[in-house]
Order: sequence, then structure tokens, then C-alpha cells
Amino acid sequence: MSDGTQALHSLFQPLRVGTMALRNRVMLPPHGAAVGNLWGSLDDAKVNVGYWASRARDGAGWIDGITGFVDNSMLVPGFVPTGLGAVRHGVFRAPFFRERAGMYGDAIHEAGACATSQLVMQGGMPHSPSGRIANYTNNLVPHVLTADEIRWFVDEYAFSARQVKEAGLDGVELHANHEDLLELFLSPATNLRDDDYGGDFERRLRFIRDILTAIRAEVGTDFTVGVRLNMDELFEGGYDVEGGLAIARALEATGHVDYIHGVIGNSWGAPSYLQPHNYGIAQWSGLAGRFRAALGLPFVYTGRITTIEAGAEVIASGQADVIGMARANFAEPNIVSKAKAGRLDDIRPCIGCNDCLHARTVEGLPFGCAVNPRTGRETEPALGQAAVKKRVLVVGGGPAGLELAALLAERGHKVSLWERGAALGGQMRIAGAVPENRAFIDFLDFQRRRLDRLGVEVVLGRDATADDITGFGADTVALATGATARRPDVAGAHLPFVVDGREVMTGAATVGERVAVIAAEDHMQPLVVASFLVDQGKQVQLIYQTPAIAPLVGKYSIGAPLAKISARGARVRMMERVVAIEQGRLHTRNVYSGAEGEVTDFDNVVLACGGVAESGLYDALRDRVEDLHILGDAYAPRRIWFATRQAYELAATI
Repeated sequence: MSDGTQALHSLFQPLRVGTMALRNRVMLPPHGAAVGNLWGSLDDAKVNVGYWASRARDGAGWIDGITGFVDNSMLVPGFVPTGLGAVRHGVFRAPFFRERAGMYGDAIHEAGACATSQLVMQGGMPHSPSGRIANYTNNLVPHVLTADEIRWFVDEYAFSARQVKEAGLDGVELHANHEDLLELFLSPATNLRDDDYGGDFERRLRFIRDILTAIRAEVGTDFTVGVRLNMDELFEGGYDVEGGLAIARALEATGHVDYIHGVIGNSWGAPSYLQPHNYGIAQWSGLAGRFRAALGLPFVYTGRITTIEAGAEVIASGQADVIGMARANFAEPNIVSKAKAGRLDDIRPCIGCNDCLHARTVEGLPFGCAVNPRTGRETEPALGQAAVKKRVLVVGGGPAGLELAALLAERGHKVSLWERGAALGGQMRIAGAVPENRAFIDFLDFQRRRLDRLGVEVVLGRDATADDITGFGADTVALATGATARRPDVAGAHLPFVVDGREVMTGAATVGERVAVIAAEDHMQPLVVASFLVDQGKQVQLIYQTPAIAPLVGKYSIGAPLAKISARGARVRMMERVVAIEQGRLHTRNVYSGAEGEVTDFDNVVLACGGVAESGLYDALRDRVEDLHILGDAYAPRRIWFATRQAYELAATI
């Protein structure tokens, strides 16, 4: 392969997978359940279908968009399955399944793509082969399936596949990864049965082989059937790469499988099954290449393919036949068409923060992408040209100000953006100082290119005053002035050896070898600061007053930063509120009992305590500017997800 253009050419070559004639090698694995509920109200279903259809119209070849939970009603009366992904009544026996799945399939087919559904039965909810817990982050003991119950599930999988075919879709994918019931049976760590369904390698495969045989008896050969498999369990006692290869070859040998889909990660480990930005782009593609070389079937690889260039390289280098791209399609709805047209610089990058998932699962917030506030609104009209074109001044070049300035320029306004720093990005640029946040800088570079294309006047190093702003004479002023660092209100917080994490990360302050980090922010800031410090070789202690570490960072992401800092020797204390700081000693109290404690052995204290809204300009201008707005951290310090969403909502009104 000579260059990136040739690699991109490889990505857009057609391929046959089973009965499916794919127009290119881009597959979208299930990830759109957050964007409307296909099984909810009709309006919810239209939102879901609208999302998938928009990505199919953009040019993706294959949409595997339904996370289809197999029925789980074979439970004792009164038992309620619990946990993320737990169900009692699966979708395939819903009276409207064929209608709703047909809506999805028709929309995908009309756009020129193939449409499939996964068949999912989350393991441990409550079922398992042997009662073994499959991860270290929960202690819910599962129910051990009897042979009769296993046979019930075999029939249910076959019925479900038949429903998918009769709904007009092109195929099904057995979800045998990420702690699915099928994986629990395949794994030597969790399948310790001594009957026909467990023990040695052949018997551990009995369950999935029986399912595949039953499915083929129901759907015949004119329907595509695949298996999504963990290439390596990365779990103590589980199968390794060689074990994964043996399973894949055995599945191929059944003659019932049309493709294998290789992924990585376990439910809530490091890496989790939705790897955050702590991991490299397409990090496990080399492993995928071993599977592709060992199999005669088409091989799909999904795992941190966050750029179209990386996906093209995976295909061009022979590491997979098809690449799965999920979150990248949240960030950029036109990723395929822009790549095909060679407009790579116009592709909005995914930053891998997983707030698209955590916002809903942790905080119960509406779905949204941190870098693209339009995602999830595919059935709504896009922001059009403003009826009255205005001269707009945006003050502050962080995530909120950047997105607002671009959106307003796209609506036809004449926009100026003032930023007091030497570069755009605000705290996002500071966070980009750690290697795992490199995508933050990529996003800021994208936003700068976007502003330049739109003709936005960007002025750096402009520390605006109220007089400057009123003298500029804009019709509309929007203040996205960010937040200042918050210091805890405790004795000693202003001593010279106490510094803010931002100062350390920008080089404005230096620290000794031993650092105590006061963590009084609920998302990633303390972990980012700790990551920066351990990269510097510092000995780090984190003191959290919350009962959990980073309570707003969800299960999909928390394992990665904790794995990094703990591997470098960082120690974490929880439920301790710092009440006084003195040289060489922090006085603490338990937030519940009030029990006193202390932290010693540090040279410096580093504060990771979030921010305080910097709203002084807004207060000074409220009576001087008629059309004045405030957004982002200047209103209330939150995350990128909040900032870009506010920018979109405000832009719609101007």
C-alpha cells in the first residue's frame, strides 16, 4: 500500500458476506439504542430508525443496528432480572416485532445498505453455566441453568432468528462476547459444568453449536448468520488468543456461520467492551489480523476504530474484511461520504469520552454526543439560515464558544470570537496534555478549521472588558468565559505548596516527587490530573470525599484511568473530607462518621476541585447589552457534553 488514498480505496470495495452484497467495508454495529427506542412509542421508533437511515444514506454498507434481546421469561415467578442489559421479555416475541423491525429494515434497504440484528442474552441476569461470576465489579451470584432450560434457550434463539428473517432483514449475529450467556458457556473461567454442556473444550461449545444448528433449521441457507466473539477474554482463567482462535475455527467448521466478528474487552474491566480514549486507535487490529489469517470466512473487526483512516488501514493491510465503527458515527454523521469524497479534514473526530453512553446510564440525561449536539435529532429539521442576519460576538473559545460561533456562522450570521488565551480550547486543551486525551486536540483543530472555512473572525490574546464589548457594537453577545479553579474552603488551602492541577498541567507550577491530590470534582478532572502526574513519575495519593471514585464516570470508562494510575503506584482514599492543610499533613474527616484521619508523605498538594463560573462579564453587561447570553461553564461548570448542547440550543434561537 503506497498511501492513504490507496487505503481508502480498499475501504470502498464491495464484498459478499453470506447472502449480503455489501457496497463497502463499513459496518455499524449496534449502538443506536440510546437514539430512540425501536420498541417504545411510534415516535421513539421513528427517531431510532431515522438515526440508522441517516447513516445508511451517508453510505455505510452494513447496519447491524438492533440489539435484540432474546426472551428471558423462563424464570421462576416473581424473579426480576437486574443489571445493565437485564431483560425479562425479549423483543422477538413482542406483537409488533415484525412491524418495527420491518420499519428499520425497509429504511436501511431503501438507502442501499444491508440490515441485520444481534441476538443477545446478557449473562448472569440471572443465568450462567456454573454460577461463576464473570467480572470483579459485582457480586450478584447467578442462577445455574439446567439442561432443560438450556434447551429452552436453544429453541428461543431459533425462534428469534426466524422472526428476524420474516421481518425482512438480511441476517442475525449471535452476541457471544462481553459476558453474554453464550460467552459464559464458551469460557473455561465460567463454565465448569460436568454434563454435556461444559467441562472440556468440545462440551463448552455444545450450547452455541446447538443454537446454530437450530437457527439454520429455521431460516435455511438464504439468510446470513454470524457470531460476534471476544478474541481474547482478558479475564483470569478465561480463554486467551489461542483459545479464541480455536473457538472461531470450530464455529467455522459447523458450516452454519457466514462470518466472525472479533472484538475485545470485558464488561467493566480495563479495557471494557466500549474502550474509551485511554486506548490507541484500532489498538487490537493486529490481533484481528491473526483471526482473519486463520479463517476462511469474512472477518469483521470492531474496537476503537475512531477514524476512517484507521479503518481503511485495517482493511488495506489485510487485518479484517469489514470494520465496525460505532461512536465515530455519533460524532460525524457523514463520515463515509466525506471520506469517499476525500474531505478528511471535514470529519468531526470522536473524542472517545463515552458520555454518549454515560449521560443516560449514570445521570438519566437525554442522549447526546459530546462533540456533535445534532446527533440524535435526525428526525428534526436541521438549523437553517437565520431570518435576520446579525453581527454576533462570542467571548470565550472553549467547547461552548467554539460550537456556538460555528453554528451561528453556519446560520449566516457574521461572527467574531474573542479568546483571551494564546490558543483555542480552554480547559479542553489543558486536558489534552495527557496522551490519552490526544483526541481532544484533534477536535479543537477540527473546530479551528471549521471556523476558518466559515469566515469567523478569531482573535486570540483578547482579554475582553465590558467597555471593549459594548464598544464593539455587536447585535448579539454570547459569553462563554468558562470557569476559574475552585479552591476548597479549608485552612491552609492558599499555602505556597498547594497548587491547582491546571497550573501543574500547563507548566505554571512545579511539584515535588510526592503529591497529594484533593479530588473534589465528580467526573474526570482528578483522574486526568493524577494521570499527568504519574506520567511525570510522581508518587500520587488521591483523596476523594465521595463514597466512590469519580461517581459521574460510568462503567464503560472508569476502568481504564484507574488501571493506568494504579499500575504506576497511585493510591486512592475515599469518604475523606480534607478539613485542614499544613506542611506535610492533611487533616481529614470521614464524611459520614466524622472520624478523624490524616494524610502524610507528600511534598505538594494539588487541587482537582473543578471550577467556579466566571460570570463577572455577564454581571457587568446585563444592563448594557440588550441581546446578551451566557453559556457553558460561565453559567455552571459542567462537561463538554453540556457545553455543546447549550451552544446548539442557543444557536437555534439567534
